Amino acid sequence: MIEFPNNFAWGAATSGPQSEGGFKKKHQNNFDYWYSIDPNAFYKGVGPDTASNFYNDYKDDLKLMREAGIKNLRTSIQWSRLIDDFEEATVNQDAVDFYNNVIDEMIKYGITPYINLHHFDMPIELQKKYGGFESKHVTDLFAKFADKCFELFGDRVHHWFTFNEPKVIIDGGYLYKFHYPLKVDGPLSVQVAYNINLASAKAIQKFHERFSEGENKIGIILNLTPVYPASGAEGDEAAAWFANLWDNNMFLDPAILGHYPKELVKILQDDGVLWDSTDEELEIIKNNTIDELGVNYYHPERVQAPQISPKSLQDWMPDIYFDNYEMPNRVMNVDKGWEIYPKTLYDIAINIRDNYGNIDWFVSENGMGVSRENRFIKDGIVQDDYRIKFIKDHLKELHKGIEEGSNCHGYFVWTGIDCWSWLNAYRNRYGLIRDDIHTQIKTIKKSGYWFRQLSDNNGFEE
Repeated sequence: MIEFPNNFAWGAATSGPQSEGGFKKKHQNNFDYWYSIDPNAFYKGVGPDTASNFYNDYKDDLKLMREAGIKNLRTSIQWSRLIDDFEEATVNQDAVDFYNNVIDEMIKYGITPYINLHHFDMPIELQKKYGGFESKHVTDLFAKFADKCFELFGDRVHHWFTFNEPKVIIDGGYLYKFHYPLKVDGPLSVQVAYNINLASAKAIQKFHERFSEGENKIGIILNLTPVYPASGAEGDEAAAWFANLWDNNMFLDPAILGHYPKELVKILQDDGVLWDSTDEELEIIKNNTIDELGVNYYHPERVQAPQISPKSLQDWMPDIYFDNYEMPNRVMNVDKGWEIYPKTLYDIAINIRDNYGNIDWFVSENGMGVSRENRFIKDGIVQDDYRIKFIKDHLKELHKGIEEGSNCHGYFVWTGIDCWSWLNAYRNRYGLIRDDIHTQIKTIKKSGYWFRQLSDNNGFEE
């Protein structure tokens, strides 16, 4: 029996834009807008307008999730739903009522709310007017929005998070064109990354002004992985060193340590692309670090020395310093195109223990998305043994890290109910609960029944 510490938090994660649907929203976010102008960009033309209908079904959905052993739920409040006037942070009363009802219903079922404030869902009005987080003004508007959430819901929500996967905002919107605004601009991506860290710190500052003491905690959710070099060759090691600075430490260090890695600052400065900052902003970042860290992990990152020297005449992009590497004979989730390598979760646990003050953290996302999951339905239930194996294998490595002293307090699977997933819509299913998107009938999968046992027993048989 692999047993986890007492009071270990077993949960699931989702987000507002991926579950709620667009019902009664006054404003569009960037994905709502993108879908409205180019629905063919999304898998089978399925957009976020209905998603899993959580806006209408939340009572039944939460009851079903609790039946699947979900005792903690991470979701997000949509900026574009809650706020009427973005400059003044005035609220939409229907949205206030909705989120109050959701939180109260979670508590009714013994589900602890973990609430995130930004999950790739910039209001399109702010994107068009200011460039979203290209603008430092928007960092102030985000802090106003955050403070309004703390005011409205902070009496019942004790775990808050500023951003989900800020690196993906950079990759998708400013480097590789898989999120709106679909820009490819390396130097701009550097500034946006800085501004997001600043926005996070400003929101944390508002949090600390409102909750000077007590049980409320605030954090950030980062998709982390130590970067593995293709070999021990000097070029491969150097590529991994930079990739780790860019992909992990650029967000980890300011969030936990209050400053940026000196080595990364020097490289960006030497390349002429360092962000614009002020001493006052850097002080805000220094003085407003997180209380707890959420870690999303799905697959390892492997790199090798770039085929083209970064000294070549070319537009600046972070990947001039490394090329991706695919390890021969790797185990794959072929539907998603991701390597399955559970040991990375152990490596993350040890990195946090040794290099980040052993901060309180939890696995905020981990899961396996499979295409055409209806092929595994038998007697009305998805027989997803592959998902159970995936979770077990990762939990074994996490447990090893905890046994060696890493301060991890929970594990959240992605996701509770099959949700809408950006460009991929419903191509890959991740849920413990199946959602028939045509009827919105939801049924627990085999993994959901297994997760209930895991959660109730605080562990599992090997």
